[in-house]
Amino acid sequence: MNQDKIKEILMDIETTQLEFSVTFTGKESKKVNGLYKPDTCEILLHNKNFKADNQLIYTAIHEYTHHLLNEEKLEQSGGIKPSYNRVHTNEFWAKFHALLQVAEQKGYYVIGLENSPELAQLTEEIRKNYLESNGRLMQEFGQLLAKAHKLCQEANIRYEDYIDRVLKLPRAAAKSITKVSTANINPAMGFENMKLVVSLPKEKQQQAEQEILSGNSSPDSVRSMMKRKIQEVDARTKLEKEKKRLEKTIQQLTSRLEIVEESLANL
Repeated sequence: MNQDKIKEILMDIETTQLEFSVTFTGKESKKVNGLYKPDTCEILLHNKNFKADNQLIYTAIHEYTHHLLNEEKLEQSGGIKPSYNRVHTNEFWAKFHALLQVAEQKGYYVIGLENSPELAQLTEEIRKNYLESNGRLMQEFGQLLAKAHKLCQEANIRYEDYIDRVLKLPRAAAKSITKVSTANINPAMGFENMKLVVSLPKEKQQQAEQEILSGNSSPDSVRSMMKRKIQEVDARTKLEKEKKRLEKTIQQLTSRLEIVEESLANL
């Protein structure tokens, strides 16, 4: 697969109006597989790092994600060069995983578990015996912490001191574990994803749980999707409040106008 073909694939996954180039360096690198240069819009791929085109396409999509986000930021800033304090943000991973899904649908990329029956079997073992088991264990752990909290109160013991110096457990961790235990969610997603779900508003939790368990979305994608929906709700709420304020102001001004007109008529 050559450079032109890679660019063609990237453009078919998602179009861009910002011109970019794809270059095979012909080198092997132990540090990175690829690089994106936002100043020149260059995607550099260390093609000697890859044994298969599938691996090459994965990295190309990774670097292309940087390009697409660079394009968005340039549009938002009116062409002013944006600053990049962090490049691998939640926004990046959500976009990257969305592009990978498109690439899979179009047949350009596959994870390839079917090529390794042993890995597929191991994956099921990890999901069942570790992710799900750990999720259930942490639910039980949270229930015990809640019980310990109650017993501390009955014994006039500061629960915070008990957590800090007896259990030697970070308070934030104790809070997350307890919160997970109070929510009715499927432990099959694993504890980290359970924490993500319970951090969302209750009306969004079921949808997030389904997205994660379906296997169609990464945690970053779910987090980004829910964040956008919350922002959309917030924007609607703000507009509705502004509408009410304007309607009230118009009503007050209309009443005042009627008084002024009546006063003028009586002069």
